[in-house]
Amino acid sequence: MFVVYSICNMLDNINPNFRTDPEHYSKVEIAKINSNELRGNLFNEFRNQHSENISWESEQIAKSHGIYLEFNRAKTGNEKDWMYMLRISIPGGGPITSEQWNILDRVADMRTIRPSDTHPNARPSLRITTRQNIQLHWVRKKDVVDTISEIAKSGFFAINGCGDNTRNVIGCPLSCYYSRIFNSNKWAQKVGRYFALPTAAYVEIFEIDPNYLRKAALQDREAGVTRFDYGPNQLNRKFKIAFSAIHYVEEKKKYVPDNCVELRTNDIGVAPIINNSNADDGGGKVDRFQVYIGGGQGQQSGKPTFSALGKPFGIFTEDNLLKGLDSIVRVHKEWGDRQNRHWARLKYVVKVKGIEWFREQVRNIGDINFEPPILDYDYGDRNLHLGWIKQQLMGDGGETLKWCYGAFIENGRIIDGSPNGDLKSMVKYLTNKYPTVQLFTTPNQHLLFSNIGNSEKGRFENDMKFFGYGVRKNIINVTNGTEVEFRPYSKLRMLSGACVGRDTCRLTYTDSEKFEPYLIDELEKKWGDLNESIGITGCEKQCYRPATKTIGWIGTGFNLYQLTIMGTEDGRHQAGPLIDPYTKEQYLHFVPRKDVAAVTDVLFEYYIKNKSKQEERPGGMGYFLRRVERKEIISCLKSNPKTAELMKKTFKG
Repeated sequence: MFVVYSICNMLDNINPNFRTDPEHYSKVEIAKINSNELRGNLFNEFRNQHSENISWESEQIAKSHGIYLEFNRAKTGNEKDWMYMLRISIPGGGPITSEQWNILDRVADMRTIRPSDTHPNARPSLRITTRQNIQLHWVRKKDVVDTISEIAKSGFFAINGCGDNTRNVIGCPLSCYYSRIFNSNKWAQKVGRYFALPTAAYVEIFEIDPNYLRKAALQDREAGVTRFDYGPNQLNRKFKIAFSAIHYVEEKKKYVPDNCVELRTNDIGVAPIINNSNADDGGGKVDRFQVYIGGGQGQQSGKPTFSALGKPFGIFTEDNLLKGLDSIVRVHKEWGDRQNRHWARLKYVVKVKGIEWFREQVRNIGDINFEPPILDYDYGDRNLHLGWIKQQLMGDGGETLKWCYGAFIENGRIIDGSPNGDLKSMVKYLTNKYPTVQLFTTPNQHLLFSNIGNSEKGRFENDMKFFGYGVRKNIINVTNGTEVEFRPYSKLRMLSGACVGRDTCRLTYTDSEKFEPYLIDELEKKWGDLNESIGITGCEKQCYRPATKTIGWIGTGFNLYQLTIMGTEDGRHQAGPLIDPYTKEQYLHFVPRKDVAAVTDVLFEYYIKNKSKQEERPGGMGYFLRRVERKEIISCLKSNPKTAELMKKTFKG
């Protein structure tokens, strides 16, 4: 279980060891230095089948190759049931062709079967993450090398999937087609290639044909020129970069910013600056970018750490943007804490040293100039890109009308036999039946199908329905047995989501992906039409970013969750725990699973009864809660019979 500190306590206790002397390096730093450029003993250990796990040193190095050592959390006993999660990096989410998807789908069929002794109805699956990666769960050690090698044939790779490096660079997938003047997907791919790790160790360990990497432009790169120079011990911690987007909306005759990536939750967020946004002819231009730094949602158990949104840093021209990103990462690489991993993220350098100090370091280390930021620049709302979207191909003159379809994938899990249908079979069928279609993963764990012809829309939609897409199958207990009810996906369900949680994540305390659908089942009959979001994570790492949703629930123990509020559905505001501003007591830190729906219901009722006219708009509840503030929310929860007993228990960090 973890302690949440008040902001004052956190700031008082943060004392990172910046520009760490090698004498004070952590064990992880020593392991990276001694790894011979990420080789370590991985070649031998992954081929040694006498043990299902690997050594601690190898576990640290394997992360940079996209491999996490896990164990079956649902299986009890002294002997751990070891397995591996493989994370495939897909900069910008794609595009993914039918040939590439068939490879990933086939690998999932062979390698991701959940152990039958804990789940008799085992089914293979793929899982989309909030970083547009694809994860494979339940992979056995004997299959790791072959799986990594097979994935490489798709043109995608697991390097940079995990570890102390720049993780998968994310960008709006829709901008590949929908924006006339800026393609954030293309920029994400460009920056992803630049920050990709050296590939020599990857090729050797997993015996990959280097031509696959050469075709992806990841071979023959020069450190500090065509690729980032990571050095012998890489970065201090993981580092995340995101590109937001802009789209020209015909109905409004103007450009609209789109923050589907939630750029300020990243170490670096890049927003295009729109010139001439009201051009009637769809003109306008992007040649400058506003950069934000210091975002990050994760916290550390029992440590004075915090979540934060990035701060406006500066404006870069298109010509010096990549150089600017390189310089920002280099400053963090030099100054970030390498002794205390809980303080090793960029946000702690920014918090302690200050934004102006960081600007000066970037100017010096990169010999680069940039403009001051626009403090109130509008980077847009969080858009999910679900349903039918008219596709405006860049440069095609609009002669051929095509469409994109954003498919809702609950919690990113692509699997057959779920209450939401046979999604894995559906995706494979659609990509093969419509060969011009290209797939993209989205930063909100969904799938975007592109290049659908105007005459194909009806058939495409009917094909999805054939596999059960569009409705959720619910089993209802009635007097004479059970009945099956089919309900269309509610607004609340489509806006909400969760991280993986148990049973495959070693960090998590409790269920999230398995809990979220049933929480929504309970809430949606009454609240399904609400344009609000619920985010759930199994621990304080907050992989689904619940603190930027209307209501967040963070695991604090097995079947226990902490309420976090003051976030907004549009992703513009950072939430926090329910702390009394005067007594500093924290409420609803250990809410039992059975009571989560009741607390959520009370908060929804409170909003509906007391909202202002302005707060009636979609996503207005977060702004309502921010207006009434914590003291009034605490009073409401204490006075409501559904939550009064829960409010008697407080917690002080």
